[in-house]
Amino acid sequence: MTHPKAPGLAVGVTEPMIRGLVDAFYAKVRADAVLGPIFDARIDNWDEHLAKLTDFWSSIVMMSGRYKGRPLPVHVAISEISDAHFGRWLALFAETATEVCPPQAAHLLSRSCHTHRRVAEGGHRHRSA
Repeated sequence: MTHPKAPGLAVGVTEPMIRGLVDAFYAKVRADAVLGPIFDARIDNWDEHLAKLTDFWSSIVMMSGRYKGRPLPVHVAISEISDAHFGRWLALFAETATEVCPPQAAHLLSRSCHTHRRVAEGGHRHRSA
């Protein structure tokens, strides 16, 4: 259930919009020459993974509470992921958000993505220290 104070409500984010963004974004990730092989080597069930990521973004921008995982440890454990990979991932996410969401929603989602990237980069640097 969406929380009444969810930041996504104010900018018109909907659950179908989140699912559309996740589906379109990961289609680009899978087709990407650099990112695709990293993801394809680790994800056996894309439908399940996309549902989990939809729950993640719903929890972030709609405060639904559906996502219960801990994504940072999973991503930090992948030695092939570098800052350049995070940069490429972020660029694809922002590009896709702009394509499938209204401007204010795309801005909110991209800003949220930047925030989570900073957290992930901190964990990534900590791993290699």
